[in-house]
Amino acid sequence: MSKGIYTLLIKLDEHRTITIGKRGKILFPAGYYAYIGSALNGLEARIARHLTKEKALHWHIDYFLQKAKIEEIIYSVTEKYEECAIASRLAQKLKPITHFGCSDCRCVSHLYFCKDKHSLRETIKDSCEESSLFPYRMTVAGFKAYLTKGAFSKSERQTVA
Repeated sequence: MSKGIYTLLIKLDEHRTITIGKRGKILFPAGYYAYIGSALNGLEARIARHLTKEKALHWHIDYFLQKAKIEEIIYSVTEKYEECAIASRLAQKLKPITHFGCSDCRCVSHLYFCKDKHSLRETIKDSCEESSLFPYRMTVAGFKAYLTKGAFSKSERQTVA
């Protein structure tokens, strides 16, 4: 089982007010979002949980994903805790959804908004590389195939370009 950090590239098709647990209602504009997380006890299991629709709603992202769709996963295999370093870099370049997904740290957010998917992907890639991490990207279908087979094919895992 791999250890590492991941970023979910998420699409919200329309402006929506979503109730995010105890945080209450938040208005989210339509567009793309990046959610940064760490999984030092199992990258595959953590990402698989995010992709599961039927689950107990525990984290802020669980509530958001009830209305939004994960389109890609960008991840880096590492044993270092880099989640907050990446979140800090994203905060300098993207619009944070304040106090989202960061109740256990001092980050401004772990969810960021961007209208353009390509720009968002590039910003994530640059932020990972600034932390000396090598980012890979995978579609949701590619990740599910990986879970079934237990191995990546070149078409399922790509470097972020």
